[in-house]
Amino acid sequence: MDRALNDTGQPAAARRPPIIKINVLAWMKANLFNGWFNSLLTLVVLYLLWKIVPPLIEWAFIGSLWTAAAGACQQSDGACWSVISHNFRFIIFGFYPYDQHWRPLIAMLLLFGLIFYSRDRKRWRKSLMYYWILGLATMGILMKGGIFGLQPVETTQWGGLPLTLLLSVFGLTAAYPLGVILALGRQSTMNGVRRLCVVYIELIRGVPLISLLFMSSIIFPLFLPEGVTINKILRAQVAIILFTAAYIAEVIRGGLQGMHKGQYEAADSLGLNYYQAMRLIILPQALKMVIPPTVSILISAFKDTSLVVIIALFDVLKTSQTVLSDPKWMGYSPEVYIFVSIFYFLGCFSMASYSRKLERELDTNR
Repeated sequence: MDRALNDTGQPAAARRPPIIKINVLAWMKANLFNGWFNSLLTLVVLYLLWKIVPPLIEWAFIGSLWTAAAGACQQSDGACWSVISHNFRFIIFGFYPYDQHWRPLIAMLLLFGLIFYSRDRKRWRKSLMYYWILGLATMGILMKGGIFGLQPVETTQWGGLPLTLLLSVFGLTAAYPLGVILALGRQSTMNGVRRLCVVYIELIRGVPLISLLFMSSIIFPLFLPEGVTINKILRAQVAIILFTAAYIAEVIRGGLQGMHKGQYEAADSLGLNYYQAMRLIILPQALKMVIPPTVSILISAFKDTSLVVIIALFDVLKTSQTVLSDPKWMGYSPEVYIFVSIFYFLGCFSMASYSRKLERELDTNR
């Protein structure tokens, strides 16, 4: 491309674009005090922060107690974090045998390690599936016991954070492929398959998760033959999977409908059958398009696992409520619920952050 000419007709010297520097005062004027309304709103917010933040810091940190006994907390106006430190192991592990807490701890660390290792898309190979199978089998052996000299532990004693992770991780992992199958079934040209998927999706989406949990816990066992029982955790897990899959199916169906007709024609021109076209062309693009709404569904499902408290499963929320039922720790529910909310926040924030990372990596328009 020709260089620009100056007034004398000679090529002009190349110049760098000017560097714009904005100091703190200029930024505040442009963003916080730009007009009377923004200035008034900024002052109101600053006043509210001044009234709320210092007392909150005083209550949560300065005047709080971290290791004192319950009696000392009653004499203090600050937060009583002692309710966490004195009951930490019960909140995390529930009624799991006290001397065997190292087993669910190792199982959770193994699960976190597998999740962290799987974050990199370059590792999404067949070997990763074998790692997960081996890791899940090891976690099951650690939790259940009965072999390799490990003390057997009934699932009725499972609880706390391991149970929450079990219901959420396995539920979300199994619900996603089921949702893809349901979405493809609803788009199918076979009337029987399409109608069956429509009935299932609309039926599940028309009832709350609480009703499915009650049905799995109370009504479903009534239809089993006498003497036949199915583990309550497994029943709750299936209910969460079926519920989440119905919502994921509708999100993915939206992605399939958003695909241009030319993509299907391109697959036909290459001589690909239905399975090959979906696996290689259609689904990779459709699933990429619906990453944000899909992650929103998964985050909601992760938080909804706390509803298993209504069927007497001792997840991390139920164990926390059990601590508060102790007379000496009554009245300290804010501290306990803040502590529990941190776990859910970390899980939701991690999924949201990873989804944004995945969107950037799969963005072909950059």
